[in-house]
Amino acid sequence: MVYGSDAMIPAEIQENSPHFHNFVAEESNEERKVNVDLLDDVREEARIKVEALKRRVEYKYNSKLRPPQF
Repeated sequence: MVYGSDAMIPAEIQENSPHFHNFVAEESNEERKVNVDLLDDVREEARIKVEALKRRVEYKYNSKLRPPQF
């Protein structure tokens, strides 16, 4: 995405391009609004996944540690 709209390469800007003909500004604006509304949910899901990954890495690291031998 480029600033909230689909990127179009120069070949797609020609008038006979399906991408050019099928673009609807209202739908694009609605999709952008929905994406903004869902942004907090996506961030929270990513935060949870990162936390779970950190815990798995910590568990794996700690399982390989040996207590010091005196």
